Amino acid sequence: MRVVIAEDLALLRDGLVRMLTAYGFEVVAAVDDGAGLAEMLVATRPEVAVIDVRLPPTGTDEGIRAAIAARRAVPGLPVVILSQYVEQVYARELLSDRTGGIGYLLKDRVGEVRDFVEAVRRVAGGGTVMDPEVVAQLLDGGRLTHLADLTPREREVLAVMAEGRSNAAIAARLVITEKAVSKHINNIFTKLDLPPSDDDHRRVLAVLTYLGG
Repeated sequence: MRVVIAEDLALLRDGLVRMLTAYGFEVVAAVDDGAGLAEMLVATRPEVAVIDVRLPPTGTDEGIRAAIAARRAVPGLPVVILSQYVEQVYARELLSDRTGGIGYLLKDRVGEVRDFVEAVRRVAGGGTVMDPEVVAQLLDGGRLTHLADLTPREREVLAVMAEGRSNAAIAARLVITEKAVSKHINNIFTKLDLPPSDDDHRRVLAVLTYLGG
């Protein structure tokens, strides 16, 4: 599995290269800054990218902006954001794109190597991996209590939605019609208090609620 790593701390970057290589990944590039990162991701089209939010030259948000730009050029490009911070504005923009796998993990909460490697593999396979602290900062915590209001079938639909599946894929997995899936999703939005909004993507917020709950 081909992977690109973008991390400015040399020890961590080298550690990621060694760790992922040991677990069968092919590291096609390991860079220490954000200059040209988006273009490189588009050119190499890795099966997954592990990117720090804050990279030189400014040390602010080059990494996550490069990830967003690359996913616009290559829809579905799997990306794992690895950071010490939650950049809420950019995180919401990144997560609002439902194509392909997405992960957002905080460095100081990644404790087990196997868990991290599994998270990278899950994102490469089109899944979603979110640190609970990221979920807490992106969500109004009160929504978590509404999960109990969902019916068993609605929870099943939401669980498959959390894997990044389309309505058609959800219907195929649960052996129901797309019309039924649409109805269940609308019910989910209503019960989780997710009205239409120009700012918050309801599908993403519903998934974040599920992952956080």
